[in-house]
Amino acid sequence: MNKIPVLGALLMCGMQSAAQDTVRYVGTTLSNVDYHHGQLSLAIGVHNIQTMRANRNIKDSTTGFGWTYNHAPMLTYWNNTFFMEYLSNPVGEHIPPGQSLLQTSKDGYTWTAPVIVFPEYKIPDGTTKEGYNGVAKDLTSVMHQRMGFYISNKGRLLAFAYYGLVLGPKDDPNDGNGIGRVVREIYKDGSFGPIYFIRYNHAFNARNTSYPFFEKSKDKGFVEACKEVLSNTLLLQQWSEEADRKDPLIALKNENYKAFSYYELPDGRTVGLWKLALTSISPDKGKTWLYNPVRAPHFVNSNAKIWGQRTSDGKYITVYNPSEFRWPLALSVSDDGLNYKNLLLVNGEITSMRYGGNYKSYGPQYVRGLEGGAKSPDGNCWITYSMNKEDIWVSKIPIPVKDKVETDVNDDFTKLPAASALKEWNIYSPLWAPVAIEKAPDGTQALAIKDKDPFDYGKAEHVLPAAKKMTATFTVVPQQDDHGNLNVEFQDAKGNAGIRLVLDSTGNIYVKAGYRNRNIGKYKKGESCEISISLNTSARFYTVSVNGRQSGNQIFFAPLENVQRLVFRTGDVRRFPDADTPTDQMYDLPNAGAQTKEAVWYIKSVKTKSLN
Repeated sequence: MNKIPVLGALLMCGMQSAAQDTVRYVGTTLSNVDYHHGQLSLAIGVHNIQTMRANRNIKDSTTGFGWTYNHAPMLTYWNNTFFMEYLSNPVGEHIPPGQSLLQTSKDGYTWTAPVIVFPEYKIPDGTTKEGYNGVAKDLTSVMHQRMGFYISNKGRLLAFAYYGLVLGPKDDPNDGNGIGRVVREIYKDGSFGPIYFIRYNHAFNARNTSYPFFEKSKDKGFVEACKEVLSNTLLLQQWSEEADRKDPLIALKNENYKAFSYYELPDGRTVGLWKLALTSISPDKGKTWLYNPVRAPHFVNSNAKIWGQRTSDGKYITVYNPSEFRWPLALSVSDDGLNYKNLLLVNGEITSMRYGGNYKSYGPQYVRGLEGGAKSPDGNCWITYSMNKEDIWVSKIPIPVKDKVETDVNDDFTKLPAASALKEWNIYSPLWAPVAIEKAPDGTQALAIKDKDPFDYGKAEHVLPAAKKMTATFTVVPQQDDHGNLNVEFQDAKGNAGIRLVLDSTGNIYVKAGYRNRNIGKYKKGESCEISISLNTSARFYTVSVNGRQSGNQIFFAPLENVQRLVFRTGDVRRFPDADTPTDQMYDLPNAGAQTKEAVWYIKSVKTKSLN
């Protein structure tokens, strides 16, 4: 099969798309990159959970040993446990040394500290490679893998990594001239088997590498599982970018077709997806493709990964960055696996990039779902991605995907079952600003939002029935009145706020009134604060009462057609970076590893009532 370069594929897309069966976006919603959230409506109930927060000041395993370039996470579920692998370098991309780390979780919310699953690899002094004028001296490899896990037919879990060569500046570790791909088994007790090479690049073999070839293993079941992988054409297509350019096991040989993911249609055909939203269809499980990959019509996606899968409700989902930047992270749903009809927000946040480094891009990026034959434990869609190529996150996307609600909020967290209390809440929960249901000091249950992160915040938000008139009442018990702040906003479907109320760091409560803020009351540490708001978007007026004390008429600081979201957030609005921010941040932020004094807010209840 003749191969064509990516540019050619993109140019031919318009000519071919009308004549071929292909993935395409048939919706009308587009992302606005002037906003981190793209002005997209929320996919209801998405929970964004940070699993690892990089910190160069702390060298233990809780931060990945102080290394601040962390990227390309892979996710699977096996033996009642989530497994997540990601690659890591001390500072920047493609700058050795490199290693791969592993985290696990029983529930997707609480994760173990990272452990090294594939360690640094010493490159023999004197090593050279084709196409680059450099010689290895006291050098270790870097990692670059597009596939992390495989569950064999007999239930064995294999983990993979790729050792690439970077001999100097601008050298490419995945140019086909690296060392090779390694594999090891993860046992049910959480321990690891020995490391083996499963596939070499052309200049390497069993004689000049540090780990044995997998066929040397005395474990026949392990060898059988490895051979199972090597016979699966679709799995191996994920290896194409790093593999030897003439590797006969790679069916579609083109180094420009990167970060392959795939799913099967009801008729047995396979949909393939690559970076830049390139796509094709295979009639025979990846052995051949009906056409060279072309840009999926009307999909917007840059040089970041796109993930596609069939969901538990029989539909299909793609998750990706729908812009020429790596924000926001969004999803689209298809009924038939080919025509994607909507665009909804998964994660619309960009925390501060605390540590500069080579090729570190802003935003939630490089998304992957459950791979290697894994099944979701709860029927939801679980994904992983990096933030700023620095911190690692997972998200739970409820299935079926919804973007509208028909009923008002009536949540008394003191009485709701903890496991389902946040089912229709969207949460953004960093490790240092967690959002969760827990016991308050008085012994009752509450929605707790905490914050000791000077560079990020916690956030809980709820989609509301679209209303021009509404009342809302919530009760919050602050655990301090001399630090921290809690922003409460009423927003439209696109995330535009018209009302902002703030419990500030001095014990005061104010509302945003145009340029200025207006003080409407006070709150005290440990005391229940009940706040009620009555709003009218047509008149652009609202009233606020604090513990029954009215503050008079207030005016929306920005007009809204209607209100469709209620947001609780422990920090101010952030707008950096934007579309004009320089691409590369090569500086660290001051006190990048520091914490602030923790602020804690217990929300006991939230109730709304639409009046129109």
